[in-house]
Amino acid sequence: MTYIYRIFVITLFISVLYSCGGEQKKEEKLVRPVKYEEVGYLGGKKNRTFSGTAKTDKIINLSFRSNGIITEFDIKLGQIVKKGQLLAKLDNVQSRLNYESAVSSKNSAESQMNTAKLSLNRIRALFEKGTASLSDFEAAKNSYKTAQESYESAKRSVSIQQEQILYGYLYAPEDGVIAAINTEIDENVNSGQNIATLNAGRDMEITLGIPESVINRVKAGMEVTVNLTSLKNKKFKAKVTEVSPGVDSNTATYPVRVTVINPTADIKSGMAANVTFDFSDQKMNNKILVVPANAVGEDSNGRFVFLIESDNNSTRVKKQQITIGNLTGEGFEITSGLSVGQKIATAGLQTLLDGQEVKLQ
Repeated sequence: MTYIYRIFVITLFISVLYSCGGEQKKEEKLVRPVKYEEVGYLGGKKNRTFSGTAKTDKIINLSFRSNGIITEFDIKLGQIVKKGQLLAKLDNVQSRLNYESAVSSKNSAESQMNTAKLSLNRIRALFEKGTASLSDFEAAKNSYKTAQESYESAKRSVSIQQEQILYGYLYAPEDGVIAAINTEIDENVNSGQNIATLNAGRDMEITLGIPESVINRVKAGMEVTVNLTSLKNKKFKAKVTEVSPGVDSNTATYPVRVTVINPTADIKSGMAANVTFDFSDQKMNNKILVVPANAVGEDSNGRFVFLIESDNNSTRVKKQQITIGNLTGEGFEITSGLSVGQKIATAGLQTLLDGQEVKLQ
């Protein structure tokens, strides 16, 4: 009897567990997410944000003007430098040899000029006494003139070779901060090779690309708002300073530069930035309602949109018949059926049902 009682208790316990599990597995109601926009006026506030990169307005790539091996290198990342400060120097072996050769040529040319001058003076004296011919005197004058020109040329060559030696010294062209270093001491470098990068600008710029759909609305002097992803909760005012008339073939966008007004030291070159443009135009058609073209559907009764209505418990869509006007760059003009500020669905109209419960996305 005890055995039968135990079997009964176990069976009853399993039944209770099964029934409780069934209640826990009650199927949840699926609520469809839906994208939406508020109904606004044509030419009303339209903000567009584009990504760009921050950099100083003046970036100088430092390089030598001659070839050689770096023998002195006083450059460090983040180093603050002053205009005229010596940063690096080459061995200048070839330049010094050329300079010495030029000096030797100048000395030789000077000696020949002095000899030609003495000869000219002697022949002039003989010519004045009538013991030298006119042709001898002219030849002596020509020889002296040629020697004099050779000497002047040699002097210019010395000056040029002296400048070539100076090309082996790298001085800071402006006050600034070293942003990049591409070589080290004892390296053999060529003329024009980038040695380091100097940020010498006082202003901070954001470079970005604007698509052709809105480029004609971007004007120089236009005020924009800048926020950087690395500087949370900070916004900066800026102005558009450059708008390219041609498209960049690599990005298929139009290059634009904006300059940050009163930048702080927190903004560093290379930081990712978001630039927000306000394309509002309250002076134009500010009483004409407009909705996106993809928010308008059509059935046997005409054009419609799905209004989004919310109460304390749920959010549902309601099919609303409308009358449309012209198609603009911002969407369809609405002549009846809607009012400003109402929310409408902007995607999936073919699968939405009148009265369907949704959640805003």
